[in-house]
Amino acid sequence: MKNKKRMLSYLSILVALGLIYVGVLQFKISQHIQTEVPKHADYIIVLGARVKGTVPSLAFASRIKAAASYLKENENTIAIASGGKGPGEDISEAESIRRELIKLGISESRILMENRSTDTYENIKYSMKLIPKNAQSGLVVTNTFHIYRAVSIASDQGLDVEGLPAKTPVQAVVKSYTREYLAITKFYLKRYLLD
Repeated sequence: MKNKKRMLSYLSILVALGLIYVGVLQFKISQHIQTEVPKHADYIIVLGARVKGTVPSLAFASRIKAAASYLKENENTIAIASGGKGPGEDISEAESIRRELIKLGISESRILMENRSTDTYENIKYSMKLIPKNAQSGLVVTNTFHIYRAVSIASDQGLDVEGLPAKTPVQAVVKSYTREYLAITKFYLKRYLLD
């Protein structure tokens, strides 16, 4: 009986610590969502996401729309479309960004392509090579749940950018945030324990 009570106590403590941890992560994510987005950035990096054949997923389409809206309001800003071709994708994520931005009225001359990356680390790493030498200010465009980690990864690679958050589709909220908590945990482990 005592062992059972002890196990329940340990389990309760673990659950409480887990909830506190998730709460802290959610707070950090929320802080980055609420940041005021600077105008007239020299460049934006649009992070790729899942493409179904040639059609961007809902979350990905939201990123592209947010990027197009910013580019229309800031006519001297260039876009770096970032993302390689993954399983089930007929075109690269960068190509999907390029096509959709053009459909939304953005000139192709303002779009640079980075089509090798397979994750957020590589998105930033390879996109950095395309940033114009004289550029001073930049933004990373991604969904609300992903902004905190994307900006943190950029910072770790020496790139000082802010986030341009795109809405996360309602039907994707639970799955996206759950996966992101795990991805942030992996990021912390790599940053603080494995390096």
